Formats: sequence, C-alpha cells, structure tokens
Amino acid sequence: MIDVLVVDDDFRVAEINAAYVAQVPGFRVAARAHTAAQALATLERGHVDLVLLDHYLPDETGLTLIRRMRQLGHHADVIMVTAARDVTTVQAAMRYGALQYLVKPFSFAGLCAKLDGYAALRRTLDGVGGRGEAGQDQVDRIFSAFRTADAPRSELPKGHSAATVDLMRRVLTKAEQPLSAHEVAERTGVSRSTAQRYLKYLERTGRISLTLKYGDTGRPEHRYAWATAN
Repeated sequence: MIDVLVVDDDFRVAEINAAYVAQVPGFRVAARAHTAAQALATLERGHVDLVLLDHYLPDETGLTLIRRMRQLGHHADVIMVTAARDVTTVQAAMRYGALQYLVKPFSFAGLCAKLDGYAALRRTLDGVGGRGEAGQDQVDRIFSAFRTADAPRSELPKGHSAATVDLMRRVLTKAEQPLSAHEVAERTGVSRSTAQRYLKYLERTGRISLTLKYGDTGRPEHRYAWATAN
C-alpha cells in the first residue's frame, strides 16, 4: 500500500484530493497538511511514500519545501498539484526532483493517471531489483515507466483496443491466482494469440506481473496477475 500525504492550504481542496486518492486501489491517505510546517511535522512522525504538494502555501512555497525535505533527509517522492503554471516554476519543480506536475483544476481521471504512473514506477523499480545494480535495459525501463503508464489511454499500440485492455484487467483482477495465456483467452473469449499479444503489452507497461510455473518437464508456463501497488 502506498501512503500519501496531501498538502494544500485550502482545507476543502485538500479534502477533495484526499477523497480522490482514497478511490485509487493501492493508495491510502496517510495525512493531510495545510502548511509546509505541518507537512514537515507529518514526515517526521511517520512513513510517507508520496507527497501531493501544492506550490502556494502560507508559510513557504512548495518548491522550497521540497528542498528542505531533502536537506532533512526525507526521501518521499513528490507530485506537484498546483495552480502554478508558469514555466519557471515547472522547470524548478523538475530540477528539485518532483516526479510529476498536475495543474489545477483537474479531474479525478487526471489525478488517477498520475497515481497509476507512480505505481507503475514503483513496480518497475521492484522488478529490477530494488537497490541492486541495473543494466542499461533496466535503467531505460525505470525512466520510461512513469511516462508509459501516464500516457493517455487512447495511445495504445496499433491493433490494441481500450475495451480489450479493460476486459483483460477485469478478468485478471477477479482471478484468485495468476492465469496462463490459455486461461485468459478462455475467460475473455479472445484467441490465444490475441491474449498473448495483450498480455505482453500489459506486462511491458507494468500493469501486470509475470511469474513462471515450472512443471516436471518442458518449458515453464507463463502466468499473469494484475499488478497491485506495494
């Protein structure tokens, strides 16, 4: 489960953003803060994975808060959620290490896409070995994970449909254990080759996890499960 700190000076907006976060599977709201001081105090008290951070805070800016977080040794990731849209602020957020930038006003779908991207990034990092060394292919996967998952749903590879992706998601999330391509094909009603093509795409983008089931003889069987945020 990914613990999120929602930081916004407007109490009502903070509540709305927290309600959005609570609707996304794999995420939970650890706390809300309305000033930079409150945010830092929350980070001192307990574990936070991700900070949804407004730029306009009453005691200091969100960008200054990111710098102070790092100076104090807080490593929580940051997604800026703010009405500030000037290029200077956006550029500074990138330089200070914000992973993403969401401009107000936004929809639930907009925030959900950012959170999905963040979850995909974490899955990719877990998949390449956490704190171990990474080869170039693995580094490329890490740097592309957020961008791939955050892309608009309409930007599917040629020959892929959003409806079939959603069908795959529903079948895999309802399954009590990982499924083979043959089982996915049977439950979705698509051909095995189509199931394999979609499963390969979903595994590549971090939305499903792949495990190998070894039998007594022959090649191991690939089994798939819809990936959940850790």
